[in-house]
Amino acid sequence: MKMHSWTLVGLFGAGNIGLQIYLAAGDIKYWPEINWMDVAGEGGTAVILFGWLIMLLRARPAGRVTRLLSLGLCCMCFAMWMDVLDEFIRLAPEAVWDNWLETAPMPVGMLLLTFGMFHLHREQQAISAQMSKRERLFREYRLFDNLTPLAGAQYLKQHLAQALDMSTKEQQPLSLVAIDLDDFNEINVRYGQDEGDQVLQGVAQLLLMNLRQQDVLCRLAGDRFVAVLPNTGEHQALGIAEELQQSIAALAHRTVRHGERLHLSATVATVMALNEDEDQLLKRLNMGLAKAKPRTAQCA
Repeated sequence: MKMHSWTLVGLFGAGNIGLQIYLAAGDIKYWPEINWMDVAGEGGTAVILFGWLIMLLRARPAGRVTRLLSLGLCCMCFAMWMDVLDEFIRLAPEAVWDNWLETAPMPVGMLLLTFGMFHLHREQQAISAQMSKRERLFREYRLFDNLTPLAGAQYLKQHLAQALDMSTKEQQPLSLVAIDLDDFNEINVRYGQDEGDQVLQGVAQLLLMNLRQQDVLCRLAGDRFVAVLPNTGEHQALGIAEELQQSIAALAHRTVRHGERLHLSATVATVMALNEDEDQLLKRLNMGLAKAKPRTAQCA
């Protein structure tokens, strides 16, 4: 809001300075000299541009895109305001500076607006990519988990069978990443099952946002998730698993009742598909996850 306020203050200040310069350097025209058609066209354009600026500032948060778009509209609005003043104030013929005030801000504003639209387009593409990932989940997943917006174990096996077949045909690697929350039962015991459900939902959303569009995330059981990574070798899968593990550790989940932050951690394991079916691959993945679990968790 502070940036938006300064934008409007700057525009009003520039417009007032322009008015003072015109009044100091020229004379007010007589009524018959005023071309009201130009006043209506130029003034109406200035009002519309100002309206666009207000709508932009009210609809968008501060940032690079908003800054470029608002500065572009400000320059164009200022140029039209100078054109309107020229209809009411007569300047000496040798005063050529007024042409600069009327014309120069317009191309500058158009250039800023163009850069702003370019970055806005890229921003919308990123948002659309995330929305298409979510839409693909709702459109394709028929075997949904009851709690999270993910498919369950049955769908995982069906999808994995198709992914293995595609991997063999295309001669491309296929990897799996398992994510298991550490000490999740303690959250249910200490804060209740409703809080545990909130944690699982938050973690599911977090994992989705940190995976690629072609990846598929399923909830295998309880607090265990599995991501299917097509066209992904073992080394790249290890990097993705580490990123997912770090994102969970950085998640600032706070309890609903007391607002206490829960410090989450997860154990991850990766496997790359070999000449095996989906059951054998999942079995090998679970064995790798069991080996990666801390000893205290294994003893418990």
